[in-house]
This record gives sequence, structure tokens and C-alpha cells, in this order.
Amino acid sequence: MSALLFFLFLFSDVIEASFFSASGEPIVRNISELAQSNYGRGGLSHVTVAGSVLHGFKEVEVWLQTFAPGSGTPIHRHSCEEVFIVLKGSGTLYLASSSHKQYPGKPEEYHLFSNSTFHIPVNDVHQVKNTNKDEDLQVLVVISRPPAKVFIYKDWSMPHTAAKLKFPYYWDEEYFQSPKDEL
Repeated sequence: MSALLFFLFLFSDVIEASFFSASGEPIVRNISELAQSNYGRGGLSHVTVAGSVLHGFKEVEVWLQTFAPGSGTPIHRHSCEEVFIVLKGSGTLYLASSSHKQYPGKPEEYHLFSNSTFHIPVNDVHQVKNTNKDEDLQVLVVISRPPAKVFIYKDWSMPHTAAKLKFPYYWDEEYFQSPKDEL
């Protein structure tokens, strides 16, 4: 056996470890090769770039989302922080910063544009919409404390107690396994 083959055999675990994370995912991946879906929501393309349920992340989760003209998120809130980076397109953020009363109330509107960024505080009711008629809105989203427990509202006057819990959320359903009762 040549010295090179012997070296490769001896250090194959080290070489393989440099290409794969502890969860078995490659360290470097091509986003265009990752699974994407609209999860039954027209106008949405969602890619979980780094997820808690899918990849074993504990503190953060990263999504790439593209919204066709006229589409967006439902009115919702969650018990995690969220940071958005607008990669392309434009749209509107609706944010009810007074949503810590009995219902969200009238949201403030913020114009989103390419290269803008914004954050959503814990439990603030919000909605992101592509209000541009001509191009997609694409955002990179980072959330804390995954997986997200999302409360969905029919409208801005709906009481918090009537909001519907969606957990696991659409992109986590396939991979989510409930914790087992140890008793």
C-alpha cells in the first residue's frame, strides 16, 4: 500500500468529518439543491436552510422564502425573535407593536425594499406581504428558539385567545417527532 493510500485510510474519518456536520449534513450546500415547497400556500416558495427539526439546530433556524406578487404570510405571532433580510423585491411589513393588549389592533405599515432588514420582537403580531405587482419578494429569515409555535389570526381585531396555534408549522410537520412520555 502506498504511503498516500495508507494516510487516506488512516485519516478517512478526519477527512469525512471536515465535509459533514455532526447531524450528517454537508458543511457546504448549494441552496438551489435544497428541498423547497409552498406547503399548500399559493405564491410561497420556502426552503429551510438550517433548521431545528430537519438539521438539529438548537438556537436558530434560517429560511429562504420567496413570495409571488400579492402573496405573503398570514397574520401571526410567535414566541421567538425573527430577523428578515430582503434579498430582492419590495413589499410591506404590517406590525402591531401594541399587540400586547387583548387583540393586535391596527398595524403600522413599513415599506420593505431590496437590501433592507427588520426584526420582529417576541409575540408582536405581524404580516409580511409582497405588495409589488411586478416582481417576487425574496427574504432570508432567522428565528430564535426553534421550532416556532405560531398563532394565526383571521384579522387584526381577533382576540389573542382566539388565535389558532399551528405547531408544528407546515415545514416542520414531516420531520417533527413529539417528545415521548418517559413515564
